[in-house]
Amino acid sequence: MNTLILQEEVQQFLEKNMHESPAKIALKKSPFEGISSAELAAQLDGRQRTSIKIPLWAQTPGIYFPAKLNLEQCSSERTGVFKSSLIKKGSHLIDATSGFGVDSYYFAQKAKKVTSCELNPELAAISKHNAAVLNADNLQVIAANGIDYILRDPAARFDYIYLDPSRRVQNKKVFLLDECEPNLVELQDEFFKHAETIISKLAPLLDISAAIQMLRYVKNVYVVSLQNDCKELIFIQEKGYEGEPSIHAVRLFQEQQQLVSFTYENERAIVNDYSAPLSYLYEPDVALSKAGAFKTIAQVFNVKKLHKNTHLYTSDQKVENFPGKTFVIKQIESFTDFKKSKKQLKSDIVAKNFPLKTEEIKKKFKIKDAGDSFTFFTTTLNDQFSVIHTQRLLD
Repeated sequence: MNTLILQEEVQQFLEKNMHESPAKIALKKSPFEGISSAELAAQLDGRQRTSIKIPLWAQTPGIYFPAKLNLEQCSSERTGVFKSSLIKKGSHLIDATSGFGVDSYYFAQKAKKVTSCELNPELAAISKHNAAVLNADNLQVIAANGIDYILRDPAARFDYIYLDPSRRVQNKKVFLLDECEPNLVELQDEFFKHAETIISKLAPLLDISAAIQMLRYVKNVYVVSLQNDCKELIFIQEKGYEGEPSIHAVRLFQEQQQLVSFTYENERAIVNDYSAPLSYLYEPDVALSKAGAFKTIAQVFNVKKLHKNTHLYTSDQKVENFPGKTFVIKQIESFTDFKKSKKQLKSDIVAKNFPLKTEEIKKKFKIKDAGDSFTFFTTTLNDQFSVIHTQRLLD
């Protein structure tokens, strides 16, 4: 961490060049002694990267930005705020793998005290500096291995242990829960000696059911999407809990939040109604799809499924606030008729439960994209391959 970057004239330079290309700055001679052009470019790149993801950091004078990888791996402001809603006010939380410290900061807005551990001393120094700039007085940043910090003192007690296990081990990406570092599966019993609740931010690609089998006392699982992009799986383990875990699909979009909750036991028990495409077509948000709420969606929003294995839904009357995309159906035809017609189609293509993939369909039928219309290639009742022409209704 080069503290010379925090000088007022350097901060003014970065503010003035906020929209300049970092690569261009890196190629120029630095106007400041003791600060390289590469360092200036890195700070400018950090401001630009965080302007949407964590705007509070980008807009606050004096914030110091770490390496690009740390910014790519950190939570967004929206998901950080959401996670802070999962803890009790006035509690003590330890973030054992804090990284850039975004989650630690938002937990500190709710908790009485947050202890934030980061193994990398430079990143810990950056996080500590930024916490002071952001006036997070109840956020204590420690340059230490968070796991060792928790386990070394048998008397240490916290209300929550928060973990974001690394999915990159020895420069290789891993996908299984027990391959991540730290290994939550191996350590969970030790953690429960120090806290009643473990909160873990896990990879979106993780198999939820498999993770539930590997972890003890799972009470809640939150599948969090932001603008229809699945960002995080949040597992909450509460010591002694033995019931069926509740699964929550959390859709963060624009400035809104939607939540659909269910259990896998209830999901399996639901018997859905099926229908040919009616007046409206619905495509669920990725959070609901990842959560596996396929039958629950139809029951909660009173819509019908097109086919047992087609996770598209339909209704005669428009459903307000459906958690996903809503389309008006303009035309329905069989795939056989579509092929015979040989018409030139200009439309965005969506393939769902269909033998051809989206890109294959576009190439085979020479279809060009169009933002105002969407055509679904899918399987409907009686295993019929159908082509549904629609127009999207914006939220």
